[in-house]
Amino acid sequence: MNPLSDTVARGRIRWGVLSTAKIATRQVIPAMQQGVLTEILAIASRDEDKAIAAAKELGIPRAYGSYEDLLSDPDVEAIYNPLPNHLHVSWTLKALEAGKHVLCEKPLGLDASDAARILGVIGTPPRFKVMEAFMYRFHPQWQKALSLVQSLALGEVRAISSFFSYYNAQPENIRNHPDMGGGGLMDIGCYCISWPRFLLGDEPVRVVGLSAHDPVLGVDRLASGILEFPGEVQVTFTCSTQMVPYQRVQVLGTKGRLEMEIPANAPAGEATRLLLFSGKGVREEPEVIAIEPSNQYTLQGDAFSRAILEDLPVPTPLTDAVANMAVIDALVRSGKEGRWVEL
Repeated sequence: MNPLSDTVARGRIRWGVLSTAKIATRQVIPAMQQGVLTEILAIASRDEDKAIAAAKELGIPRAYGSYEDLLSDPDVEAIYNPLPNHLHVSWTLKALEAGKHVLCEKPLGLDASDAARILGVIGTPPRFKVMEAFMYRFHPQWQKALSLVQSLALGEVRAISSFFSYYNAQPENIRNHPDMGGGGLMDIGCYCISWPRFLLGDEPVRVVGLSAHDPVLGVDRLASGILEFPGEVQVTFTCSTQMVPYQRVQVLGTKGRLEMEIPANAPAGEATRLLLFSGKGVREEPEVIAIEPSNQYTLQGDAFSRAILEDLPVPTPLTDAVANMAVIDALVRSGKEGRWVEL
């Protein structure tokens, strides 16, 4: 029986995790352990003691003291890569060379050309599957929002506005290291760019960006952007790593308005809601659309595993990750040059 046939018969994909990053140990691994198609088989760290401790705490069978040792494990079929941004592409490429599928945290690379390096090696059709881990797309609240936009429940969308912030001024945190791909635009601004692209199913034609940098840390701690999409749809956003924690998305059309309260970090196990306004006035009470409790990380892991099991295209193609990165690049360039940048 060939490896793929064996996997299909078993019904689960065996996963290895590169690093003991908090996003992995606190969010993604526990969620994927609840999946019906995912099995967390191994975890690695450059500090073997950390790998062993994490494996013991999370009930993971195998622990490795190097990423190379995990990639050499023939039983590991897919890799989850939550390493710092500057290591996303290099270790994704090494995983592909080792014959593994890869789910890589966002943003995929440090810029569009960096991310595109992966496109150059996966082939057409790809022998191994790679996807950027924008987990929000799998949550039912986003699927419902997409259906409302596509069904013209809001009329024709004219504007989308979003805000995403938290406070983190810790010098040792990787998000505050410019050479590691830190900063607000890379860490959370990428969501504010991905959200309208997902809802509109299109790419911006030009953008303008503005950012303010921490004078000590050197990373952008406040960034805003205006994105013009085809049909003169205007998208605005602000993100910050040194402001009060907050997140929100507003979608405004010719007939109605949709508000999403927790667009990025929808709490697992808790119901969420969408607020739908039908355009009756600024004091209108919204229709509350209740969304069942869901763990978007569990759904993401199962969706990616199903693509492997059934040899299907991944839910979000790799070209989407490169395109999202291209918008970030354009916003950075706009901020430096003080002008609109066309894509």
